[in-house]
Amino acid sequence: MKNIICETERLSCEDLQVVVLMGGLGSRLKEQTVSCPKPLVPIHGTPFFEYELNLLLQIGFKKFVFLVGYRANMIEEYFGDGSRYGKDISIRYSYDGEKLLGTGGAVIRALPFLEEDFMLVYADSFMDVDYFQIMYRYFAGRQTGIKALMTVMENADRFDKSNVVFKDGEIKVYDKKNIVSEMTFIDYGIEIFSREVFAALEKSFGEEAVDLSDIQRELVEKKKCTACEVTHRFYEIGTPESLAEFTEYAKKRFLEPHGVCFLDRDGVINEIAFNEDTEQLDSPLSVSQFQFLPDAVEGLKRLYESGMELFIVTNQPAAAKGKTALSELYDINTFMLKELRKEGIEIAEVSVCPHHPAGSGRAKERFLIRACNCRKPGAGLILNIMKKHRIDPACSYMIGDSYTDMLAGRAAGVKLAFTGDFKCDVCGRLEYTKPDIIGKNLLEAAEKIVC
Repeated sequence: MKNIICETERLSCEDLQVVVLMGGLGSRLKEQTVSCPKPLVPIHGTPFFEYELNLLLQIGFKKFVFLVGYRANMIEEYFGDGSRYGKDISIRYSYDGEKLLGTGGAVIRALPFLEEDFMLVYADSFMDVDYFQIMYRYFAGRQTGIKALMTVMENADRFDKSNVVFKDGEIKVYDKKNIVSEMTFIDYGIEIFSREVFAALEKSFGEEAVDLSDIQRELVEKKKCTACEVTHRFYEIGTPESLAEFTEYAKKRFLEPHGVCFLDRDGVINEIAFNEDTEQLDSPLSVSQFQFLPDAVEGLKRLYESGMELFIVTNQPAAAKGKTALSELYDINTFMLKELRKEGIEIAEVSVCPHHPAGSGRAKERFLIRACNCRKPGAGLILNIMKKHRIDPACSYMIGDSYTDMLAGRAAGVKLAFTGDFKCDVCGRLEYTKPDIIGKNLLEAAEKIVC
């Protein structure tokens, strides 16, 4: 674990280079791409890829390499060197040239620009997921000889043909050309690679195009590719139908002010677990300890069916305190999200603060021990979500069972809903942070919010 600590302390979003595949012809969008490349197709007056770029910038990424082909001059003219997005933002360009190189060939061509490790995304996809988790899992895997990470999502042919057998946290099979019934996951479209993967192919790279999926399949077969499961769907503009779908989504998310619910997790959605090591009640430390509170799922369903987006904002310092690994905390949230999806409930985002200012000497992942601006009662978790969505605070709620939840909500300027036993020791502290709604549980609070 020592090396993982060093790698993760060294790496941040600011340090990790983002490589963007932009060279496609967009042949299925002929009406739109006859005069402009697919990344520049306008959606409500904004080029499609600028939505993803702005998301990555808000998260903290700063270094970009655009792999361009079709109408490359238009892409470079629009995005420039990145300076208009901020003084520390850098955009460089690698050109495919006259012939089609394939997705893998475009990356090989860009080798002079590539850093030791880099993240690869597609310019025709919008992907709002937990990028820190993806980075964490990749650099943890690097210590065991891993050379790549693939994000995967349970798909069952919902968005495209499933092409991954994913089980027990591992990719067992990946093949886009030979589909089998056991494939229920899909490669999501965010990868992290070691540069050496492509450097090893440079000498053999010739006239034929190289598909990235062939490189990934070989890495999986050699057990050199780890995985990060994501649950939030992606949007892409490969067809007129998917373009129309994202256009509607972007209108609701970015243009129309709307009310949402921010929810604490432990004690609001799930039971507090008994920690045998400390003989105290605590947050769940493993998937097996996670249990929904009575009526919590029904409360979430009531909110969701009313049309409100749901965001979970939760302090989870157990790894910083040495009680469990950060990977376990991520697994718990993934389990929760998938269980809620079975009930017809989609959570827009789970935003986690894994930090603790004091931590514990037992902690192995010591990079988590630090002061931060996301830990409640600070409003960082809520405000970061507000930066990414057109949220109307006056119509939004923070639902929690603690004083710190109420303080975080008040600091973010949203309404407050308090759940659980309204005990006297809390009453005094809530004098200047009085909740707008009080409910004995999440369902009761939800009924009052949507009435």
